Amino acid sequence: MSDQPQPPENDPYEGPDPENPESMENGSPDPSDFEEIVGAETDRDPDLAVIETGSRTLRAQAGPPQSDVVPTRPEDPETDRALREVETELAKRWPETKLDPSVDRIRALMDVMGDPQRAYPSIHITGTNGKTSTARMIEALLSAFDLRTGRYTSPHVQSITERISVDGAPIQAERFVETYEDVKPFVDMVDEQQPYRLSFFEVLTGMAYAAFADAPVDVAVVEVGMGGRWDATNVTDAGIAVITPIALDHVARLGDTPEKIAGEKSGIIKQDATVVLAQQPVEAASVVLKRAVEVDATVAREGLEFGVVSREVAVGGQLITLRGLGGEYPEIFLPMHGAHMAHNAVVALAAVEAFFGIGGPADQGRTLDSDTVRQAFASVSSPGRLEVVRTSPTVLLDAAHNPAGARAAAEAVSEAFSFSHLVGVVGHSSDKDVKGVLEAFEPVFAEIVVTRNSTHRAMDIDALAAVAVEVFGEDRVQVEPRLDSALEEAITLAEGEGEYAGAGVLVTGSVITAGEARLLLGRHR
Repeated sequence: MSDQPQPPENDPYEGPDPENPESMENGSPDPSDFEEIVGAETDRDPDLAVIETGSRTLRAQAGPPQSDVVPTRPEDPETDRALREVETELAKRWPETKLDPSVDRIRALMDVMGDPQRAYPSIHITGTNGKTSTARMIEALLSAFDLRTGRYTSPHVQSITERISVDGAPIQAERFVETYEDVKPFVDMVDEQQPYRLSFFEVLTGMAYAAFADAPVDVAVVEVGMGGRWDATNVTDAGIAVITPIALDHVARLGDTPEKIAGEKSGIIKQDATVVLAQQPVEAASVVLKRAVEVDATVAREGLEFGVVSREVAVGGQLITLRGLGGEYPEIFLPMHGAHMAHNAVVALAAVEAFFGIGGPADQGRTLDSDTVRQAFASVSSPGRLEVVRTSPTVLLDAAHNPAGARAAAEAVSEAFSFSHLVGVVGHSSDKDVKGVLEAFEPVFAEIVVTRNSTHRAMDIDALAAVAVEVFGEDRVQVEPRLDSALEEAITLAEGEGEYAGAGVLVTGSVITAGEARLLLGRHR
């Protein structure tokens, strides 16, 4: 991995640990080894790593978490007006839910803009769940090692400017508007040449790549919008491809089996790249591994080359020990809840190690500096991911919108919070497996308030209520068409249990619902 960036002058590495000799296998897998690799994937323990969740609560010693920067509307009226004009123009284009599976338009845009995405190395992230949280963790780690980062994620929680971040914070509204104005002439040129105009997401992707080149950044962390093979982000030649857990979602676009979805997502793997592969269903992993063989990519697999060694519940998060590509990193405080976040963390760690060449052919058994790693993880936040936005009663927000994400959230809530009575507020998009999500939450919700967010994609309230009654029974379901009324009702129900009863509220169903609830509950930053 000699093409990877060199560490900063203040060397972030520690020497080899003779107690932890494991490292990524050198070089790319030989095609003849493919069946052996799939065999190893099939035989491995589905739990992947030793998870020892302690019953005692640990008060971890760590620095204060970084403020979760979620911008609100600009205070300056002129800036706010200019941003609204840009948002209005972007909204006239195809939305993110309307797709033409092609990268022709975005390639044409990059070409006339001078290929800004090639001005810096990239870490490209796909998967079904955990992409944004993993991207934020990767960003925090890279920043801790003195690299200037750009991060492109979607969708946004509250403000469109969240999608494009530099140095760990969303670009200012003024800069967002300037970036749009900079790329607009090129966008207009491509619109005139193509059968269909560039979509909302394609224009934003072009803006992100341009903003990163202009900054300039040392490395970009880029999250796929949907799928991978024909996603607009897939014009970057990323040396590191990260694939978070794959599950069924967007089945109309990506396929109705894990294999089909993995085929789309593995399209981000480039020639001679390094693939950091999270825990996967065996059928999905085999597709990814086959793609890696085809393009001579090196694969690091969770549970084999890296993994979660242990974790214990701590105040405000969890205390974890991770085994990376170069060795073990003990006693890391992660201010996020749930086993799924621990797994996201080790995937992020492996991606950054691979970026620095650790575990590769030229590696000499190094690890990243453990104190710097601890500092980075202690600073991580991910708004709308089991985020506490109110106490007395406790109100949580989570963007779970598919059954796999809902199961992870439900398990995390049960583990990290001692709720005796949890009220769910659920507002879904119409194109999701709503019944699967509600079934995942049924064991933890004492009752549920169904509602809708303000977008046209929101599921019809009567249809959602009918599914909820089927899953929960009529006595446990209440209907409030307005989200503000639903929040008020859920909080009233929780408060009715008494101050010391341990009741709480979880708002979930979509990123949009979580974001709108965040605004209504006054969590602006």
